[in-house]
Amino acid sequence: MAHRIRIKLKSFDHTLVDKSAEKIVKTVNSVKDDKVVLVGPIPLPTHKKIFTVNRSTFVNKKSREQFQLSTYKRILDIYGTTTQTIDALMKLELPSGVDVEIKV
Repeated sequence: MAHRIRIKLKSFDHTLVDKSAEKIVKTVNSVKDDKVVLVGPIPLPTHKKIFTVNRSTFVNKKSREQFQLSTYKRILDIYGTTTQTIDALMKLELPSGVDVEIKV
């Protein structure tokens, strides 16, 4: 079974993304198999969304407030996976603020 698994991690908090990527790296490295190759975590560009809102509803139209929402992303590629690595990844528990997308 020599497949490539691509794991994409997304979150609004960069510490959660880094911790979950570190957990995945530790679980893949804990499996005693020399054929498994891990590439990453590769940081992708941060997506920043800026919202501009009026401070008051009726007067002072020039007074505005800006908010920013940043999305942090990481990619991990695992080559040469075996059933042991897939089982270890399935048992892994990641924090709840991280969106995980797995492609085989």
